[in-house]
Amino acid sequence: MTDLRQELTNGDITLKPVTAAIYPALKATFAKDTEIWDIYPVNLNDPDAEAQLAAFHGGEGWTHFAVFRGEEVVGTTSYIHPSPENGTVMIGGTYLQPDARGCGINAAMKRMMIEHAFACGFWRVEFTVDTRNKRSMAACEKLGFKLEGIMRRNRRTWTGYVRDTACYAILKEEWA
Repeated sequence: MTDLRQELTNGDITLKPVTAAIYPALKATFAKDTEIWDIYPVNLNDPDAEAQLAAFHGGEGWTHFAVFRGEEVVGTTSYIHPSPENGTVMIGGTYLQPDARGCGINAAMKRMMIEHAFACGFWRVEFTVDTRNKRSMAACEKLGFKLEGIMRRNRRTWTGYVRDTACYAILKEEWA
């Protein structure tokens, strides 16, 4: 399988692997929506966000991207838990600043990531979503992902809330 850690571009949307040089722009982006972090596993709008991000995304093989619209950093997303031996990879940790939502950026970047994962030899792409995040659940369904179930009370978020998690997936042969 091919390495997932590659810059991806579609029009003016580019996903670049995060480096220390990009992190200050990401931090400024995270501050543009202070309320959304309550439904995330970690609070990236916190003074120790860089340490939280490193811990949260510290697993082997994780690929953390900054999302660019032109030259502006507008968010973040990741490939999580790639398992080449099982042909599976998860996409998650996605955040877009408010003015980058609802304008096609999320769909464009997810399509790039899904197509790239399949081109790299994976045959299943997964998403897990806090069930309170109805916008993300709708986005998964709009992309053609199937809801495979709800894991009840399976993850404690940084606020202490124990969330229910919706599990979505799409297989390579379903992606058209």
